[in-house]
Amino acid sequence: MDNNQNQPKRPLSKYVRFTTMAIQMGLTIYLGSKLGEWLDQKFGNSDQLYYKIITLLAVFLAMFSVIRQVLNISNNQKND
Repeated sequence: MDNNQNQPKRPLSKYVRFTTMAIQMGLTIYLGSKLGEWLDQKFGNSDQLYYKIITLLAVFLAMFSVIRQVLNISNNQKND
């Protein structure tokens, strides 16, 4: 009856994975900058210290995430 249960699931295309990584990276950096901007406004910080620090942390977090995902993809290809 259900032929879908017998068919193996197709893995996501590499292009789709890399596109989602780029979107995730951009969104992480954008949200980090918005958080820093909000904190600067909330605490009346005129030199934008929170904006700079949190945006920089968001860039490092995004790069770490992308590197980890690329290594994961690479390791999965070696095992296949």
